[in-house]
Amino acid sequence: MHLDSSIAAVVTGGASGLGAATARRLAADGVRVAIFDMNADLGEALATEIGGVFCPVNVTDDAGVDAAFAKARAAHGQERILVNCAGVGGSVKTVSRDKQTGEVKMYPLENFERILQVNLIGTFRCITKSAAGMLSLDPLEDGDRGAIVNTASVAAEDGQIGQVAYTASKAGIVGLTLTVARDLSSEGIRINTILPGIFDTPLLARAAEHVKAALAAQVPFPKRLGRPEEFAHLAHTMITNGYFNGEDVRLDGAIRMAPR
Repeated sequence: MHLDSSIAAVVTGGASGLGAATARRLAADGVRVAIFDMNADLGEALATEIGGVFCPVNVTDDAGVDAAFAKARAAHGQERILVNCAGVGGSVKTVSRDKQTGEVKMYPLENFERILQVNLIGTFRCITKSAAGMLSLDPLEDGDRGAIVNTASVAAEDGQIGQVAYTASKAGIVGLTLTVARDLSSEGIRINTILPGIFDTPLLARAAEHVKAALAAQVPFPKRLGRPEEFAHLAHTMITNGYFNGEDVRLDGAIRMAPR
């Protein structure tokens, strides 16, 4: 898919981090970008910076997602690109024992459901609504009607202690990728998923420098945190390379996460 001002895109979780870097990369090619996010201050600022549009949305809210797509399409037309970066985390063991009292605690089910609702079901909700809209488009010269990029995590394969809900949600995204690619193949819509390792995003910005240095030291090479622009570069490749379809790709400096 050749990118220019005739192409519209939606980036969920696009106000910061990996999503913001991807929004900037697409806008640099002239793409008209709609940013879906809950953070209005960051979202509006980035939309102004790149000449896009901000759509306030919680990806767990079906009606809200419909409204966001309607706003984006009213401004830019039907999107050919969807990049799913919206997500949340959390760390709680499946069961644990209080070291002082011996009390056994179970993972709060409502937390498990919330993480899956945002990361997995929210991603799939946006896939279905965007792909349904893409069906209204004529194929481009290369046969593409659209391209979708999802964000999973190396935790999908190397989930650490306490990451059970996060791991399950990201493994679900990996698991749906090939099936959705097959479902959409007859319509010329491609879908791929990136599994980022440890990236220098706002999630890590609050960590002390020695903590970030210790994390970077775990990466075989290069021994540093990933840069959001590197994620955006891979997303860009998945979108523009018409033979890239149905793949789950680690972007992690060859790290394999230890149990903790």
